[in-house]
Amino acid sequence: VQLQAFGGGLVQAGGSLRISCAASGRTFSDYTTAWFRQAPGNEREFVAAIHWDGRSTYYIDSVKGRFTISRDHAKNRVYLQMNSLKPEDTAVYYCAAAHGAAISWFARVIMTTGSYDYWGQGTQVTVSS
Repeated sequence: VQLQAFGGGLVQAGGSLRISCAASGRTFSDYTTAWFRQAPGNEREFVAAIHWDGRSTYYIDSVKGRFTISRDHAKNRVYLQMNSLKPEDTAVYYCAAAHGAAISWFARVIMTTGSYDYWGQGTQVTVSS
């Protein structure tokens, strides 16, 4: 499956942004999908994940209540709605996917970069103070 992340940009602190991950090549609805982010000088960090069936989601504590991950099976897309953005949310955001049969829905698994086989190219999100 090929992934393409887009929709990033520059936003002021407190603002909102929705980034998207478009998939092609396979039945995307079979894939558990996650968003990771990487700020300069930092390791890639898990942000949120959504189960392939769309019924379960998981977030890191720092974005709970502010970010929402969702998916549209008909459009082969996964979204990350980001509200109340903070300067520390500034990073390149990557979408990643793994076939539902190949990834277990446990936090220690879905939060690990090595659990995902497919990655998009990243989209820059910059939050100004």
